[in-house]
Amino acid sequence: MILDALFFAAHPDDAELSSGGTIAKLTSQGFKVGIIDFTEGELGTRGSTELRYKEAEEASKILKISVRENLKLPDGKLTPSEEFVNEAIKRIRLYKPKIVFAPYFNDRHPDHTGAGEIVKKAFFFSGLEKIETELSGKKQAAFRPNKVFYYMQTFDFKPSFVVDITNFFETKMEAVRAYGSQFHNPGSNEPETFISQPAFIRYLESRASYYGFQIRRNYGEPFFCEEEIELDLKQYLEMANNLS
Repeated sequence: MILDALFFAAHPDDAELSSGGTIAKLTSQGFKVGIIDFTEGELGTRGSTELRYKEAEEASKILKISVRENLKLPDGKLTPSEEFVNEAIKRIRLYKPKIVFAPYFNDRHPDHTGAGEIVKKAFFFSGLEKIETELSGKKQAAFRPNKVFYYMQTFDFKPSFVVDITNFFETKMEAVRAYGSQFHNPGSNEPETFISQPAFIRYLESRASYYGFQIRRNYGEPFFCEEEIELDLKQYLEMANNLS
């Protein structure tokens, strides 16, 4: 299956937390979107691997994505090794996305940082013919997406652009809530974590509201690109006229 956009994430729920509104917006517009989770999140304090799979499946249905894979790489050990980079290359060559999304390469969680570094290397090396890969016994052709965009997790950055998710914020939060084992649940007897505190969901809402305000919308999701991004002024003016 050829995808328009492919989101890489260190753990199940990372893509929803950081980019759920953008994913929902893209799928609502008819674009084919996929998510690749590098690990099963087996080191997570709350829940279980089996439960996380069920939660990811439910979140995927809510966001209406076309494909989701878990590469089952070791949680807590994501580094840009040749082995891990090649696994990402294989998925880029398989799905041939026009754009790739990855965690920003500076974050509180080392796996988020590692995942961003893996994708940055895979994005480039996937276009080199002399780097050979096989998947399911078939040799893959070289392919490089047009851009790689980085999404925000815990640490902030100066965005290259912000996506208006006003009409899709509730869908994003519904997908986040699908991971009931990970977030605040008054009836849970499991240990409290950084993301299970009630304040964390309020933080998500506040951040989306903050970045939405920066673009004069209710809610937004920020992204960073290391390259310059072209702005189509004609398209921008047509959009502005429709909003005025």
